[in-house]
Amino acid sequence: MGLTYDEFTALFTQFDREAIHLEMRDSYGTAVELPHMAKWAAGEPDDLEWLRPWCDQVRQHVAEGKVYRRVHVVSEPLSDYQRWSHSIMQPHIDAGTDMRWMPRRQVSSIAFPGNDFWMFDSRLVVFHHYAGNGASIDFTTSTDPADIELCTSAFNAVWKLAIPHPDYLPG
Repeated sequence: MGLTYDEFTALFTQFDREAIHLEMRDSYGTAVELPHMAKWAAGEPDDLEWLRPWCDQVRQHVAEGKVYRRVHVVSEPLSDYQRWSHSIMQPHIDAGTDMRWMPRRQVSSIAFPGNDFWMFDSRLVVFHHYAGNGASIDFTTSTDPADIELCTSAFNAVWKLAIPHPDYLPG
């Protein structure tokens, strides 16, 4: 089933225990992020206020006992996008997200789904579909037990090996 962006974001108000996110692309081109990445590339400061609504939501959920875990699987040396992403991750960490980084060369024998995903409470997977330029084009959902098992297995395998954000030094 396809989701609109608003339907996707509403899912973050509907889970009970845990939201996990596996990101596997080296660059993205989301409309929200591009202007901020351009400022970073130009050496201009960014107060990161645009992250506040998301981080406030995460902070509230973590205070309620919910868990947010994310892993970025990245090529090294990092793409400009991933260097920028690393540079703006601290507000996410401060809000309560457990963020890790996984060098792609170390995951060659791990089976991955074909797309990035969020999974909620080990019961609903939302796959992200991107254009070649990194623009988000669609979200599809699955509750198929095989999809849940694949995504759980992939995430858990990477999570065990991934480097916590404070310890990861971008190359």
